[in-house]
Amino acid sequence: MEINWTDYNSNNFFDELITEEQSPRAPSEKLVNYLSSLDVEELEKRRLMAEATIQEMGVSFTVYTEEGNIDRAWPFDIIPRTISASEWKVAETGLKQRLKALNLFIDDLYHDQNVIQDGIIPEHIIKDSKNFRPECVGISPPFGVWAHICGTDLVRAGDGQFYVLEDNLRVPSGVSYMLENRAITKRVLPELFENDNILPVDDYTSKLFDMLAALSPRDNEVPEIVVLTPGIFNSAYFEHAFLAQQMGAELVEGSDLFVGEDDCVYMKTIAGPERVDVIYRRIDDLFIDPEAFDPNSVLGVPGLMRAWQKGNVALANAPGAGVADDKVVYAYVPELIKYYLDEEPILANVETFLCEDPEQQEYVLANLDKLVVKPANESGGYGMLVGPHSTKKDQALFAELIKSNPRNYIAQPTLKLSTSPTLIGKGQIEPRHLDLRPFILQSKDTYVTTGGLTRVAMKKGSLVVNSSQGGGSKDTWIVDLEAE
Repeated sequence: MEINWTDYNSNNFFDELITEEQSPRAPSEKLVNYLSSLDVEELEKRRLMAEATIQEMGVSFTVYTEEGNIDRAWPFDIIPRTISASEWKVAETGLKQRLKALNLFIDDLYHDQNVIQDGIIPEHIIKDSKNFRPECVGISPPFGVWAHICGTDLVRAGDGQFYVLEDNLRVPSGVSYMLENRAITKRVLPELFENDNILPVDDYTSKLFDMLAALSPRDNEVPEIVVLTPGIFNSAYFEHAFLAQQMGAELVEGSDLFVGEDDCVYMKTIAGPERVDVIYRRIDDLFIDPEAFDPNSVLGVPGLMRAWQKGNVALANAPGAGVADDKVVYAYVPELIKYYLDEEPILANVETFLCEDPEQQEYVLANLDKLVVKPANESGGYGMLVGPHSTKKDQALFAELIKSNPRNYIAQPTLKLSTSPTLIGKGQIEPRHLDLRPFILQSKDTYVTTGGLTRVAMKKGSLVVNSSQGGGSKDTWIVDLEAE
């Protein structure tokens, strides 16, 4: 028995692969035709092959539970998501524009604060930001760049257009899974990679290395780059180890580094101390240096901020970059693009209501059953209210949270997130909602991944795509139709 696409129904949502007329979209035509040629047994064989590959490659993530940390195999769907190269080019340009403006904004905040003086963003938004770091005032990192690695979450709404849902500028994760998704798919559907119309993604780690190397304070041919991890119990440890290995960089914990009397950072090796030029840190600001921030932190390196302030080591992302990670600041990004670049935003924000504004708060409180409410600085899908899927008790709780701390909450309409065919049982394909996290690198140059990490809400009707909340993932194909 083969797949019958005429039975596939996206329920009036924009579907990434299939049109309303039940025919494949141009970028997905070869994929859909190929899948249609496979019978149910062959499709199940490919699915099992993917599971075995994930086990063999050790692709996993960690979930924090009350019972302790649980390592789980990476949840993966074998049916890729497709986007045309011409459409992606527009999104790529918009992502570069956005990160450029955000870095100018962060640099301005830690220097002259013209954006506040000119009335573009209220002073109290920054003053009350939990991620603004007074310790960073006056510092000028190389190229004026603070957020070197950004993961921007895109969603496609009912009109088929991409919208920015949020920017992740502190320690964005997930790019290793984007790369592993491609490796798995090449094993499961090798026939579809025989021509050049699926654009490659495997240059990311070399681009990451080049971006980090450009930050080196020394003019040495091969700078010493390390990846600083909190350790094996962190949920993203797989990614830390993966990226270090792929770049040929050392994976270190705080105890492996020390700051010398010359205010330079050194790595402990069996051959003696070795100076470190660039630290790709995967530890939150408050834990990177117990002298500057939390004195109880055992994850960081005493004196690290001092070495960075003196320009003796580069940190990516720079401390303080998270001030632009705030979901309240997100609402102002279109204005920031116009202010710093004198350009219209290429990618639009999702409509956003600021709960600190009395009129907007009144609207939010009256429509909690219809809106998605998010705290300003949480991540991973935690602390949210998804109105249509919430109870009266949930709504009452969030009403009190909003009233007690309105600065900390925003609300957005419940979007008609796009769907994509997803294998949910033996030969059974149904639409599931998804988003996309491309990764943008910026130092001397700016680079955007070819597509990104597609995350899928594996539960029927769910809009929550985070793996920590039961979501899964797909390979993302940017298809060059002109190459066919």
